[in-house]
Amino acid sequence: MMNDRPWQDLLAESVTSADELCRRFPVARKTVLPVIDQYPMRINPYFLSLIREPGDPIWRQAIPDPAELEDTLPEADPLAEEAQSPVPGLIHRYPDRVVFLVSSQCALFCRHCMRKRQVGKSNAMKPGTVDNGIAYIQETPAIRDVILSGGDPFLLSDDHLIEDILKPLRGIPHVEILRIHTRIPCTLPQRITEALVRRLKAFAPLYINIQFNHPAEITPNATQACARLADAGIPLGCQTVLLKGVNDSPVVMRRLMQKLLAIRVRPYYIHQGDLVKGTGHFRTSVREGLDIMSALRGHTSGMCVPQYMIDLPGGGGKIPLLPEYVIEKRHNEWYIQTFDNRIVAYPVSNEGRRRN
Repeated sequence: MMNDRPWQDLLAESVTSADELCRRFPVARKTVLPVIDQYPMRINPYFLSLIREPGDPIWRQAIPDPAELEDTLPEADPLAEEAQSPVPGLIHRYPDRVVFLVSSQCALFCRHCMRKRQVGKSNAMKPGTVDNGIAYIQETPAIRDVILSGGDPFLLSDDHLIEDILKPLRGIPHVEILRIHTRIPCTLPQRITEALVRRLKAFAPLYINIQFNHPAEITPNATQACARLADAGIPLGCQTVLLKGVNDSPVVMRRLMQKLLAIRVRPYYIHQGDLVKGTGHFRTSVREGLDIMSALRGHTSGMCVPQYMIDLPGGGGKIPLLPEYVIEKRHNEWYIQTFDNRIVAYPVSNEGRRRN
């Protein structure tokens, strides 16, 4: 269950260099060193312990791969986050909500990270970022929903997160909803301490979205971390990223969604991988994603079925993608395909009829 060692000690023992990695695993230093120079590595001892063999789904998310440097995807910021940042560290894409980047550090530097250009870089967080972001939110009454992201907000100290960020945001009258996007309950669950959770309870409505990508990540430690948050009345959701060689299988994805519900984490999104330079080897086709969604619908509880989302390049925003269930409309009937591939007629004779 929950490791008694302080999370700070575990983080300090993370593998960050090619030499450390080569002492633990049969990887060639000359192949990983250039990757780490371009895209930093951090693998804390907890997440490292989940690797069962080279090339497994946990390995692929954590271990640098030369394919990161061979990627033909051209853009480091294909979603135009920086172009939609009125102040550094704050993305204002939608009218009523913002993403507030409050940290550039994570407990694990995921190899598929959408912000590979920033995460782990010492100069990613500019001085005054938090204060300037809070000032912008305060001066923009249309903002009612603030999403803390990064990096990972839970890599901040309790006092910094609570006193310098959450308290000022909760004091802004037009901010109704606070959200935290994190991988910590998955990658370093020891960070979710009882002391932290007691302080988070004061900020309801507060929502936490976690990224779990494979059933093997749902360990007793992760279960305990999520239980602490859920017991505090904090709603939990999961934003899974569809990754080649990790979860691009209907069987794996279905089991992941089922296990999430069992630990009180609601499946929220499955994200199509973003077109981020250095992540192309993780990309699946949209058709594969739609097939996975078809394999979920009807084959497991509806509560296990998230939305399949694609974040459009150029700052176009998130759009849901759905399998095609409506086959055609003929005369006064819709012909609709069921989860088990039968075609059923549904009458539509009342469509458009006015009610008195």
